[in-house]
Amino acid sequence: MLLLGLVLLLTGAGHASQAQLVRIIAVGDFGVGGDAQRSLGAAVRAFEARNPAHLLVALGDNDYTESPTAFHANWEASFRWTRAAGVNVSGVLGNHDVRVEGGRYEFDELRMPRRYFRRVLGPVELYLLDSNNVDAAQTTWLRRMLARSRARWRIAVAHHPALTCGTYSSHPGVVARWVPLFERYRVQLVLAGHDHNYQRFAPRRGVRYVVHGGGNPRLYPLKRCRAGYPRRVRGALERGFVYLVARPGRLDGYAVTPAGRRTDHFMIRG
Repeated sequence: MLLLGLVLLLTGAGHASQAQLVRIIAVGDFGVGGDAQRSLGAAVRAFEARNPAHLLVALGDNDYTESPTAFHANWEASFRWTRAAGVNVSGVLGNHDVRVEGGRYEFDELRMPRRYFRRVLGPVELYLLDSNNVDAAQTTWLRRMLARSRARWRIAVAHHPALTCGTYSSHPGVVARWVPLFERYRVQLVLAGHDHNYQRFAPRRGVRYVVHGGGNPRLYPLKRCRAGYPRRVRGALERGFVYLVARPGRLDGYAVTPAGRRTDHFMIRG
């Protein structure tokens, strides 16, 4: 698995394996440290042992301690197992992460080359974005990456949601600058955290939006969606993470609880 993961993460090798089945686990807002974070890491480990993954993606707010030393210790205690399991790691920064050193202290553990970047796994391209600063340079980079992409599956990842009906509202910069690019360049799925709950929305102009901040034990209530939103197909106050299985012609996504129970399923045809 480790050798396969390394090959898949080489950008230039992405389309050499179009028939490859790609599996991704995404978990958000988990960086509370202590028993709560370790138990979640153990739950993800148990699930991955039965449902192998090529990549673990952190959806932001990976560290609430504001201490690089504590973050490293908590990460090792919770997700050190990914190395032996051959699971690669990537991530994005949340609003808590950037309070110290702009979040750069997390780059090593999350294998982030910079604050926004691209990862290629077979037929999947992930655009890992920094929604703390939706600036012109990042938006230009995203437009160029999407314009030249020939990937079967294009998945954007950012901490702040474009759509959410909970404690937080839609991120205005993401909505104004990135949503038009998602729609124009046929991004099929956008993953976010920030709201400590699970939400899945009906596709809008071909783009499906999923929020899962359930890595945090403190869950946030759901609210009625405002006018103009696509229908919220599923909303739940539950801890857990997202599991994606990408094939050349189909992408399946699941909401998974720490006990390993799949509470929601969606499918996107390629």
